[in-house]
Amino acid sequence: MNGMTQERKVLLVCILISAFLILVGVLSGDEGVFGNTIILSAFIIIAPYLIFNYISFVRMKEMELRFPNFLRDLVETTRAGMPLHKAIIFASRTDYGPLSSEIKKMANQLTWNVNILTVLNQAKERLKSSKMLNRAMRIIIETYKSGGKMDETLDSLSRTMITLQDTQKERKSMLNQYVVAMYVISVVFIGIIVGINWLMVPIFQSLSAPTAGISVGGVMENPCSVCLQRSGPECMPCNIYFSICSMFNVKKEGISCYYLGLFFSISMIQAVMGGLVAGQIGEESVRAGIKHSLILSSMTLGIFFILVRLHWLGG
Repeated sequence: MNGMTQERKVLLVCILISAFLILVGVLSGDEGVFGNTIILSAFIIIAPYLIFNYISFVRMKEMELRFPNFLRDLVETTRAGMPLHKAIIFASRTDYGPLSSEIKKMANQLTWNVNILTVLNQAKERLKSSKMLNRAMRIIIETYKSGGKMDETLDSLSRTMITLQDTQKERKSMLNQYVVAMYVISVVFIGIIVGINWLMVPIFQSLSAPTAGISVGGVMENPCSVCLQRSGPECMPCNIYFSICSMFNVKKEGISCYYLGLFFSISMIQAVMGGLVAGQIGEESVRAGIKHSLILSSMTLGIFFILVRLHWLGG
């Protein structure tokens, strides 16, 4: 455990908690309880992973913003006649936010007389999740190998990175309206679901009721009614719907439970996918969409709870 990172420790604890919850669900012998434990266990495992992933993404973006400052400091010291390895050691005394830890790692290795190319290559590997930083490190390595003018290369690289970052900021501000559109689409989607529920479910309920002494229950009965008394792989979607109905305190025998489970599942899928699309549009990264997915899924869950309490859904 001592050699594990904090992220892995948290994920391991979440997996153990999830396994315990699933065991409780199995021992309970109740399909509704088991379905709820499956959903809760999946959330417990996925949520920390997504949060850690997003924290890593934000940290890398902050490092990209600070990297040009680091390069400018290297330019000043190398122009003063200081070799690159000493310039890096000197720059490690400056605070560059999240980037400081990487620079200090490089400086510590250099003070132990590790070859500078080895140090730069290892840093490039640590920063490979950022295309911008990975390319910048590659340029520095190639310039050092070829014996080119390091100060001119670093200066040009710094100005290029600043220009790219300014361009990305302008692009992000222009595309923010499309990110907002994804939120509007999610709300409109739920509104359409409410409209369908008001229009179609009463019709289905009337068709499934006996009329004039003649039963037409086989016409529009609950598609999941056969799974109330049995379980199996073919009943897995229905068991998920039953778990959703239990979460919202809706009776699972009626046809309204089937449509509540169906509509909620579709809405959550739309919220998660819409959030990832918003991240790709706004910041050119699906990982950046994790925050949008979490916001939209939380918003969808809250709206559904309100709609069920108002009897606009599941009634």
